[in-house]
Amino acid sequence: MKHEAVGRLRRTMIGVCALGAAFALPGIARAQGTPTFTKDVAPIFQEKCEACHRPDSIAPMSLKTYAETRPWARAIRARVADHTMPPWDIDKTVGVQKFKNDRSLTDHEKDVVLRWLDGGTPQGDPKDMPAPRTWPEDQGWNFAPLYGQKEPDLVITSHSFTMPAQSQDAWDKRVTPSGITEPRWVRAIEIRPSSVKGRKITHHAIAYLEQEEPGAPRAGGLPVPFMEWAVGKQGELMRPDTGKLLLPGSKFRWDIHYSQAGEEITSQVEMGIYFYPKGQEPKYRTSLSLVPAALGTMDIRPNSVSMAEGFMPLRENARIESFQPHMHLRGKAMMVEAVFPTGRREVISLVSNFNFNWMTTYVYDDDAAPLLPKGTLLKVTSWHDNTAASKTNPDPTQWVGWGDRTVDEMAHAWINIVYMNDEEFKAEQEKRKKPQTETQLPR
Repeated sequence: MKHEAVGRLRRTMIGVCALGAAFALPGIARAQGTPTFTKDVAPIFQEKCEACHRPDSIAPMSLKTYAETRPWARAIRARVADHTMPPWDIDKTVGVQKFKNDRSLTDHEKDVVLRWLDGGTPQGDPKDMPAPRTWPEDQGWNFAPLYGQKEPDLVITSHSFTMPAQSQDAWDKRVTPSGITEPRWVRAIEIRPSSVKGRKITHHAIAYLEQEEPGAPRAGGLPVPFMEWAVGKQGELMRPDTGKLLLPGSKFRWDIHYSQAGEEITSQVEMGIYFYPKGQEPKYRTSLSLVPAALGTMDIRPNSVSMAEGFMPLRENARIESFQPHMHLRGKAMMVEAVFPTGRREVISLVSNFNFNWMTTYVYDDDAAPLLPKGTLLKVTSWHDNTAASKTNPDPTQWVGWGDRTVDEMAHAWINIVYMNDEEFKAEQEKRKKPQTETQLPR
């Protein structure tokens, strides 16, 4: 790894931001003069901010209109200038830099927004305002429109849970049957709290798949993660021709972490599942793996910055689909590397400014998803800041160990992996050598 990249672990964590759409939109700034809200800034905010910053959504304010946006000019400038808004914490100096869901502002978009703010935030001609975007009522489902639907094909709901206003953290680990009666292949999954208020108490939710599949290798007694949700995640949209198999009799064992919010809230978690058409079987299976830098033991001393590292061997050829770091309030940075059988090391991704409030999954672009031969080691390195310099640190004078509570710490990466045999792996390598046309997720 480039040591100077590690040295850039410097930005503070801010928890209020826009979870935008997944695609870059060229900002339309005037060749001369100050940009205006209606002509130049509103199109950017529609693409990168409104997914959260709209009425009755999870953000604290709406950015849909000039009147709603103008009072927040100072806060917007601060967040845009220091790259905390929109939340996209991948270090842009090392590792893979092409993603299917990059919601960060381009240099041009950032320049337009900052020049508008520094130029007095002019409204501009109301006739220049783009047509308003249509958003689903309530929370809506992120992926349903991609398939011409309003709802997922199947919604699995956890048991209802009431969190008192003042309480220790709690976990709901009850089981819900899938209810399916025939084998079905899954192409997308979403998990979310059932209400916006429920997001206040839901720290994370994992659905572990329990099913008997003849001939399938066993995971050594470990549960099989089907999908994990945390604040800031939209879901898992699988790459074309990849999927997960659900069988009759399957069920989901939940691991839902609830924490107090100062008011009594009753909530549950919903998992939306989208199937391939009946009879259509994807070529590859994808699996969600927990790759630990630390698991079960940690030793974070008071007033110190600590590091942990762990490894997972790839026993088959693999394509790395996505990466999401998971730490708690003292999490500072996480890096995932490939250590090849030859001994060569390569950084895949570095999140140099981890933000506990946004558990972002970084989905690699089709022609950039790392291809790793069997025998490669995935190495995960984490850094935790238990000093007063960390604004999210509850108490830098306390020793911190590994644990499930929010005030404890964790250090693992969620990595989606597709395994391939030698023939498939070689074919994928050859395909990369051919010119690729740029692809994006459907809007």
